[in-house]
Amino acid sequence: MGARDWNPVYIITRDLFPWSVLMLAKSKTCAVVGLDGYIVEVEVDISPGLPAFTIVGLPDTAVQESRERVRSAIRNSGLEFPMRRITVNLAPADLRKAGPAYDLPIAVGVLLSSGQVTDDVSNSLFLGELSLDGSLRRTSAILSMVAVGREQGLSKVFVPVDNASEASLVKGMDAVPVHNLAELVGHLRGELELSAFCGEQYVAEKSGCYDASPASADVDIANVRGQDHAKRALEVAAAGAHNLLMVGPPGGGKTLLARAMPTILPSMTNEEAMEVTKIYSIGGMLPASHPLVADRPFRSPHYTISNAGLVGGGRLPKPGEITLAHRGVLFLDELPEFGHSALESLRQPLEDRTVSICRAQGSVTFPANFMMVGAMNPCPCGFHGDPKKNCTCAPSTVAKYQRRISGPLLDRIDLVVDIPAVEYDDLVAPEGQQSSADVRPRVETARLRQRERFCAAPLAANSEMGPREVWDFCQTEEAAKKLLQMAMNQLNLSARSFHRVLKVALTIADLEGSPNIAVAHLAEALQYRPRSMA
Repeated sequence: MGARDWNPVYIITRDLFPWSVLMLAKSKTCAVVGLDGYIVEVEVDISPGLPAFTIVGLPDTAVQESRERVRSAIRNSGLEFPMRRITVNLAPADLRKAGPAYDLPIAVGVLLSSGQVTDDVSNSLFLGELSLDGSLRRTSAILSMVAVGREQGLSKVFVPVDNASEASLVKGMDAVPVHNLAELVGHLRGELELSAFCGEQYVAEKSGCYDASPASADVDIANVRGQDHAKRALEVAAAGAHNLLMVGPPGGGKTLLARAMPTILPSMTNEEAMEVTKIYSIGGMLPASHPLVADRPFRSPHYTISNAGLVGGGRLPKPGEITLAHRGVLFLDELPEFGHSALESLRQPLEDRTVSICRAQGSVTFPANFMMVGAMNPCPCGFHGDPKKNCTCAPSTVAKYQRRISGPLLDRIDLVVDIPAVEYDDLVAPEGQQSSADVRPRVETARLRQRERFCAAPLAANSEMGPREVWDFCQTEEAAKKLLQMAMNQLNLSARSFHRVLKVALTIADLEGSPNIAVAHLAEALQYRPRSMA
């Protein structure tokens, strides 16, 4: 036996690290900031020295903890974990990394650097959290990650099995479902063939889709007896995606009308469905069996919600209720009971259709193109102005209650409608009222006219028009112009109110199939303008 065989350093190195080829290895994964994904290159270097496992590149606690998950997953998958100095760099280093989705790319990088895997992975994306036994757990925000991978020219993505249907929504990327690390290694070594998941049927047929508005699933507008004027306002609001406020005593059907709104809204386009699905994927609210949000969201937060819950926020900003209601309905029941700061925080999103959240780590912008539907009583007891029940509130109490809805917020609401108590004759009237199935085709026809009108502009509904589009598309008859001038002088309309009246009038014209705004359209729009409720 030679002297070399008795060298203790050689014996330790040979036993603990049997591979002869060491190299710098790279794999690709993705980070998510807000709703946007960014490609992250995982660089793994194994060098001589005492055993250590270091992760650099601005990782958070969840990423730092991946060291223990990766170590156990590699060992429990029948592979060897190198007992040397391992350095993992997540580049770019100035981009904050958060979440457990880095487990799989780090494990692949370690196996590549140690020579246990030699396949070329430069055109692949690796996403997923590892269990200690090597299996892959479901991971959030997969859709944003896969989308940026396609934009960067990658062709294949390895994801947990539970995320495969979601990842397959991105066309141009082969989403390969993986059960565990051992299965992935077998595929990379050429010992096992893994096929890409085929999920185009989710976009084409919208089958097996997630319903983001379960509260309104069994509500039909025909369930509301009477309130014909309120149903008309609901139809106008749905046709143009206008904000709506209903004011009336308790029990008049305000909540039921609001919950019927999604049933008369037109279906989302594939592009809108992908936008909403990305938001729910970021929030971790997308079930594995329902990869696509096909129905318009309906969000109804309680009035005790915080500002961060409503608008979004947190140390690492997450979408709030107004973003979860994107392309759908945000229903605020008992509107004056919401906190003052929460209500005032709605002013900017209602105007800009986006919300920007600034934190010490940076700022993110979330989409917030939603319809706000509010419901409120005219006073704390609910019967101020009721012809049959006396109000028990003092005049000062009524005024204080109604002042909780500020003028600037009320100015951003397109339609305000009174909801009186329902009469007995309406409650016992026989069937025959219009259902949601009768109203929805008229709304869809009006939206189709708007899409044709805005074919050259990034707008989907009349409510999204700016001042320039109002002047370009709101063609008003001469008699209607005179009526509008009188309304401006008598109602003291602001410039914003002036534009919103024209938008609502144009929607009414779309429902009637008229190319121009007539006097009748403008008169109806003026009836919906907010007035003093006192």
